[in-house]
Amino acid sequence: MSIAGGVSEAIVRGRDTGCECVQIFTKSSRQWAAKPYAKEEVQAFKKALADSRIRMVVAHDSYLLNLGAPDEKLRKRSVEGFIDELERCELLGVPFLIAHPGSHVGSGEEAGIKTIAHSIDEAHKACAGFKTRVALEITAGQGSNLGYKFEQMGAIFDAVKENGRLRLCFDTEHAFAAGYDLRTDEGYERTFAELDQYIGLERLAAFHLNDSLKPLNSRVDRHEHIGKGHLGLEAFRRLLNDPRLAGLPMCLETDPGPEMKEIVADLRQLHKLLNSSD
Repeated sequence: MSIAGGVSEAIVRGRDTGCECVQIFTKSSRQWAAKPYAKEEVQAFKKALADSRIRMVVAHDSYLLNLGAPDEKLRKRSVEGFIDELERCELLGVPFLIAHPGSHVGSGEEAGIKTIAHSIDEAHKACAGFKTRVALEITAGQGSNLGYKFEQMGAIFDAVKENGRLRLCFDTEHAFAAGYDLRTDEGYERTFAELDQYIGLERLAAFHLNDSLKPLNSRVDRHEHIGKGHLGLEAFRRLLNDPRLAGLPMCLETDPGPEMKEIVADLRQLHKLLNSSD
């Protein structure tokens, strides 16, 4: 949800759309600098949330950050920005900051994983005692992006010193683009068995529900509205009806405009129908 007009406005928009969970940016996603929150803005956010039926708010970090950058100047700037976002989440009481792990930009997978872990370690040290957790998001594997295979993401988790503070965000389009086929029972179960093997299902904190504009294993990050892409509806039926995932926040990241409210209602109804048939 957009934070235009103030971060509390995202809650109002989510409430009016019928959401039970929303994802926000804590500041502009395409600018490095941002003014600190005023006390009144934090209070307005918490009041709007308390007055709504929204049960969970998660945040996504800026697209400018690259925690795996081999260029030390960019890496340090990214870590500083990351710490700022964690501090904003902590002020707002947002439990998870969802973050792309980073890109190695030619330095190679092993070096990239080491750099990402070092960056997260620095952020954890600066944010000691925080309740907000980092939820690393699986990627589509576009370019030199890391974290598109569960084994690779597991290596990042293992390399972080305080990895008990880390969680995982599962993006359906990213998984599909990376080669995980959620369209069949076999593919779906294989996907989550591998996730459990390398990371652990208990680490899952949130889902991004996106269909895919590109076919399986394209390694291209292009979201599509649910039911209108190569993933199709069946994958989302499985996710909504999987008892292992019950209670986890699931956010739509494509905005079809005026139809959003109807899509949210349709997904909620689908969930009810599936549960009532058990």
